Amino acid sequence: MLEKEKINFEKTVVVGIVTKEQDESKLNEYLDELEFLTFTAGGEVIKRFWQKLEKPHPKTFLGTGKIEEIHKYIVENEVSSVIFDDELSPAQQKNITKILDCKVLDRTNLILDIFAQRAETSYARTQVELAQCQYLLPRLSGMWTHLERQRGGIGMRGPGETEIETDRRIVRDRIALLKEKIKTIDKQMSVQRGNRGAMVRVALVGYTNVGKSTLMNAVGKSDVFVENKLFATLDTTVRKVVIRNLPFLLSDTVGFIRKLPTQLVESFKSTLDEVREADLLLHVVDISHPDFEHHIASVNQILQDIKSANKPIIMVFNKIDAYKPAHFDEDDLMIEKTSKHYSLEEWKATWMSNVGEDKALFISATNKENFEEFREKVYEAVREIHVTRFPYNKFLYPDYKDAVDEE
Repeated sequence: MLEKEKINFEKTVVVGIVTKEQDESKLNEYLDELEFLTFTAGGEVIKRFWQKLEKPHPKTFLGTGKIEEIHKYIVENEVSSVIFDDELSPAQQKNITKILDCKVLDRTNLILDIFAQRAETSYARTQVELAQCQYLLPRLSGMWTHLERQRGGIGMRGPGETEIETDRRIVRDRIALLKEKIKTIDKQMSVQRGNRGAMVRVALVGYTNVGKSTLMNAVGKSDVFVENKLFATLDTTVRKVVIRNLPFLLSDTVGFIRKLPTQLVESFKSTLDEVREADLLLHVVDISHPDFEHHIASVNQILQDIKSANKPIIMVFNKIDAYKPAHFDEDDLMIEKTSKHYSLEEWKATWMSNVGEDKALFISATNKENFEEFREKVYEAVREIHVTRFPYNKFLYPDYKDAVDEE
């Protein structure tokens, strides 16, 4: 169970479905992650509900019987929030809220809420507010109460404008304003990136909570906020780093996650530009997480979506100090050995031995284990890019002639 701080946690239940595409074990992985997201947002999950369905019910997502079962449970246990693992349609959210008579969220809404809590700078807050407004617009249905309902009577008859239409107009205007504000900041950040000159740019990418900020602090001697919660870092941090005689720029970016809301991908476009414009990516992976292979696939998919998958990538398997394979008894004929029983050495002998042109690294950013090997490989990769860009820079490369001759 997750260690809880001395704060008041909201009682919460989480809900998911088993389908042809998502079996029970996969659902449990998603619900584990949803529970961590809920903890990050300030909630305590006291119960999980799930149902086998060919496809979600168009009106209530789940079947009538399961909805009634959840309703009975939340009344008996004074639950304040119900969180669904999949995105609900506006109609589903409205119908479920009416039946359960409590706060109903989906994964997208929960992630947006966490981003709103974590946003520190004006730019991050603007990006999150834009994503929230885009999510809210199709779901406006009596959610706002700041406008008094229009009443009939003398002088009040005629078409007029209803509260919901007024609300939608306000939100659309706000979205347009936020987009203009972001466009202005994007131009400023683009100029800032241009002013950094032709220095090699290295970006840390990876799933959320894999230790990117810890690694950034260890390498760049910076002071980036670190916490064992999801999305601890929203704002991109860029630091000048020097390994031996070679300077380069290292940036820490927002973590990725499965089912990342499309609104966030769009509103955090400029943050992702740090990844797009990087010369080298350090893909950080939490090897101690039981589902790290799926995390890698999710990050690779997002890199594909933002057209950054073809960049040079060094795979950095972090948290080797926390890696613990499941116990395997060779004498027990009932248990088949699977990847969850692999030792680190056995993992290294699998597909990892060839990933990234033999550039896979196994480190502990917290304990700085294998850190010299990490610095050496990063140095060699950055140097290769730098020599191509500045083939005759003898101040940075006393051995530059040898490097050119090797080519």
